[in-house]
Amino acid sequence: VQLVESGGGSVQTGGSLRLSCAASGLTYNGNSMGWFRQAPGKERELVAMIYTGSGRIVYVDSVKGRFTISLTGPTNMVAMQMNSPKPEDTAMYYCAAGLRVGYPPSLGGDDFAYWGQGTQVTVSS
Repeated sequence: VQLVESGGGSVQTGGSLRLSCAASGLTYNGNSMGWFRQAPGKERELVAMIYTGSGRIVYVDSVKGRFTISLTGPTNMVAMQMNSPKPEDTAMYYCAAGLRVGYPPSLGGDDFAYWGQGTQVTVSS
C-alpha cells in the first residue's frame, strides 16, 4: 500500500490550497481515509476524515467551515480543499488510510494503518 500526497506549498491567509492523495494497493471498500497534520513541537492531530462505506465525515473543530474533504476520481483518491487558511494551519499534512477505524476516530491516528510521506503547508499572514 502506498499513499502519495501532493498539492502542499505556501499560501497567504485568505487564499486557498488543495491537497490530493493517491492510494495504490487498496480500495475504498471498507477503508476510511483522512488527513492529519503535525506542526513542529506538537502532536499529530486529525484534520478531516471520511468513512468511505457510510460517507460520514469528521472534521476537527478548528477547520470546520474552511476545509472540505472529498473522495475524488473513480477510486483511491482523497482530496482536501483548504479555504481561508490561517497561520496556525501551518504543518506537515499526511494522508492516511485504515480498514478498522472506529467512531469516533482516534484523534492521533492510532487506528490508521497506512500513511503517506507528508506534504508541507505553510500559511503566512
